[in-house]
Amino acid sequence: MSLSAESRPAASSPDNGLRLLAVHAHPDDESSKGAAVMASYAAAGADVMVATCTGGERGSVLNEEVADEPHALRDLAGLRRHEMANAARELGIAHRWIGFTDSGLPEGDPLPELPPGCFALQPLERASAPLVRLIREFKPHVILSYDEKGGYPHPDHIMAHKVTVEAFRAAGDPEAYSGTGEPWEPMKLYYDRAFNPQRFRALHFALEEAGLQSPYAERIAAWAEADAEGHQAAPGGHQTTTQIDCGAFFENRDRALLAHRTQVAPGSFFFAVSPDMQRRVWPWEDYTLIESKVKTELPENDFFAGIR
Repeated sequence: MSLSAESRPAASSPDNGLRLLAVHAHPDDESSKGAAVMASYAAAGADVMVATCTGGERGSVLNEEVADEPHALRDLAGLRRHEMANAARELGIAHRWIGFTDSGLPEGDPLPELPPGCFALQPLERASAPLVRLIREFKPHVILSYDEKGGYPHPDHIMAHKVTVEAFRAAGDPEAYSGTGEPWEPMKLYYDRAFNPQRFRALHFALEEAGLQSPYAERIAAWAEADAEGHQAAPGGHQTTTQIDCGAFFENRDRALLAHRTQVAPGSFFFAVSPDMQRRVWPWEDYTLIESKVKTELPENDFFAGIR
């Protein structure tokens, strides 16, 4: 059974009145990065919202089962909007489109120029203004986004990082972004660590011990080749400070992923490790606390530590 606005807990829930905003680049990013965490906080009574910066217009159909469907062929952007709405229902969260155009992922050597007018080419203030407006309206206590490398170096992910940092720091300044609402100062900013190497290693070795094929073998081997001891610096230079136990919501995450039918095939690597094995091996989602305006102690196991 998926979560919905109607099934959220009543006002007596422990997280009632707390607000969490996650900023993502494209529809489907919210389901592959932090979905179980968001579902867990929504189920506990917090108001959780995803802001999606672009519509994913320049994406491709990555699921062969959908490739020949008329809607995918005629109107991929429109179909992805429906997918995003279905994923939000599965997670029990609210959603807003920020309204910029997908930049696409440049490929080739040399890389082609980004298309005019795309999200990644917007001036920072123009790109950040809609997010500042949303923050001042929604009033989140905590904001989540990507690190400086975007989690991985897609131009829209890197731009999403930049506008999130700008908006986090500007939303509470009454002199900044005139005309976008009354100031609101978020209290904590986190970077997502969906690509945490320690997590991939733990799942990889658990699969091998169970006699199952690991989809992470090539990635693990590349890390070992880069460093004879098998060590790898944390992406973006950040270490995990905050682990949220959200294993009870891994099925919600998987259903949200499958809602993005054009992007996620049922047999993809996302589902290589069963929810039960993940709960046993790595029942958390990982984050780095980047900035806090309240006192907290690290490591954390709650975004709202110091706020409650």
